Amino acid sequence: MTSVKIVGATGYGGLGIIEILLRHPEFKITALAASQEIGKPISAVWPYLEGYCDLPILSAGSPEFAAAEAEAVVSATPDGVGQLLAGRELAAGRRFLDYSGDFRFNSPALYAKYAGRIAGDPVHKTPELLPGAVYGLSELHRDEIRGARLVGNPGCFAVSCLLGLAPAIRHGLIRPEGIICDCKSGVSGAGKKPVPAHHFPERYGSMNAYRLSGHQHVMEIERELSLLAGRDIRVAFTPQVVPMCRGIMSCLYGGLSDGVGQKKLLAAYRDFYAKDVFVLVKDASRPVATADVRGGNRCLLTVAADERTGVFRVVSHIDNLVKGQAGSAAQNLNLMFGYPEDLGLDGPPQHP
Repeated sequence: MTSVKIVGATGYGGLGIIEILLRHPEFKITALAASQEIGKPISAVWPYLEGYCDLPILSAGSPEFAAAEAEAVVSATPDGVGQLLAGRELAAGRRFLDYSGDFRFNSPALYAKYAGRIAGDPVHKTPELLPGAVYGLSELHRDEIRGARLVGNPGCFAVSCLLGLAPAIRHGLIRPEGIICDCKSGVSGAGKKPVPAHHFPERYGSMNAYRLSGHQHVMEIERELSLLAGRDIRVAFTPQVVPMCRGIMSCLYGGLSDGVGQKKLLAAYRDFYAKDVFVLVKDASRPVATADVRGGNRCLLTVAADERTGVFRVVSHIDNLVKGQAGSAAQNLNLMFGYPEDLGLDGPPQHP
């Protein structure tokens, strides 16, 4: 069994990886840490875990957590936390996987630019670790992830957009200018901390766009697409929050390249993802919904080129808490420790 410690265990991201690892045949959770509820068993904070996981919540800075047996550490924490913990855990011989943007970029300059989008401290606390960090989107970087000791998990919007756009960009099926990402997310994407805008009477029956001046996930989307294209790629990104708990639907648009229609586009997508067990490519013959991915690690891509107007359309559906967060983390852990990529993640989504 491979032992894992989890930081940020009481948030939605921490709970997601706890749920997955409790079902996983090869991983064992050995310690939990959080900034609140210290000393209580996790099942006292989240009673549905009683009998499944009753480990006490420790402080991440405590000697007990530092000394706990582990071959890997998952930091399901906000920006700025992982960079304070990674050096210590790596020095102890452990592998480190971080949910935030702390290790998605490989230079202090890129990190500073990212931090500016979230009004964070632009100075990375462990810049010497950045060159060795691997971007954790398994479908694009699985070979690097297999040998990685430090992985930056991708953002949830980035997962949906990159999986939806990667084949088209890689094979020049769309024009590189004028790409639009129109993305809608459930409220759980904002985390569990209560804020007035997400109070039920405020959120129910209402939807809105936000961060139109620049969402933080745009940086990783543009970086990855530029690497695939071999040239600079920019996207117009509109994030929206809708009155549902979980799920992301990203409608992705662009101009079809000359000679590209539905048949060629669909064939290219199916070929690109032929060996990816978690990405399913659909045509427009039946509707696809966020309910079809709820609780699962799948990404469903509906490819529907509009040949009449010459517009590229792909609609990407993921569960933001699974494929967009904890499921991707478990997929990365499988790769890092040599297990089958779908181990512990191969069950169906949940319905209704």
